[in-house]
Amino acid sequence: MNSFDAVLLSYDEPMATSLHSRLQRTLGGAVKRVHGVHGMRRAYRLCAEVVDHEQFFLADGDFAIDTGFDPASVEPLDEGASMRVWRAVNPVNGLTYGYGGLKLIRRSALREMGEAVDVLAALPGRIEFAQQTAGITRFNQSPFHAWKAGFRECAMLARGSEYGMADDDARRRLEAWTTSRSGEFAAYAAAGARDGVAFAREAACAPQRFGHLNDPAWLRARFTTAHGDQAVAG
Repeated sequence: MNSFDAVLLSYDEPMATSLHSRLQRTLGGAVKRVHGVHGMRRAYRLCAEVVDHEQFFLADGDFAIDTGFDPASVEPLDEGASMRVWRAVNPVNGLTYGYGGLKLIRRSALREMGEAVDVLAALPGRIEFAQQTAGITRFNQSPFHAWKAGFRECAMLARGSEYGMADDDARRRLEAWTTSRSGEFAAYAAAGARDGVAFAREAACAPQRFGHLNDPAWLRARFTTAHGDQAVAG
C-alpha cells in the first residue's frame, strides 16, 4: 500500500472547487490546490513546491476522478520514469486517452522541466501511459472552455505530438475532435479543434507562435474574435 500527496491544478474552471472535493473524497485525504497562477510552466513548478514527497498525484482543474479509483493499488514510478498518465474519457467525442488524465509525477522532474509547447512533454526521463481509465476530463464547462480544449489539443496534434504519438493515431484523434457532437458545448469543442488545425498551419512558418497556446489572454481574445463574447461560466 502506498500513500501519495495530491495536487489539483486549476486556473479558471467553473467546476474546479467541486472536482477538488470529489478528488479528496476518492483519494481519501487532503488534496492541495494551486489556483490561478499565470504561466503554465510556472504553475506546474509551483505544484512541486507544495508537496512533501517526491512522487505525487497531479490532476487538472477539470478532471472528474472515477470514484472507484483505488489509490492504494498504485505502484510508485520505476527508476527512470518521470510521470505516469492514466486515461480520461472525453465527454464530447468518445475518445479515451491520456488527454486530461490523472498523473503520478516526480517533484524533481517538474523542477528540471525543459521547454516544450505541451509543457509536461519536456519532463526529463520516461513517461508511462497506463491502460486504466481514471475518470472524465470535464473541460466542456462553458463555450469558451470547450473551444479552448479543442483548439489547444488539435493545434498540438496537427503540429506533431511531442509525446511521439504515431501519425495514424494523431489523425484519428484530430478527426474525432473536429467532428465532436456529444455532450454539452460539443459544437464549440469541434469549432475549437478546427480553429486549432488552422492555427497550426498558420504558425508552421513561425514556430514561436505556438507559445500562444499557453497564454490564457491570447486564447480568450482569439475565441471572442471568432465566436463572440460567450459566457465563460457554465
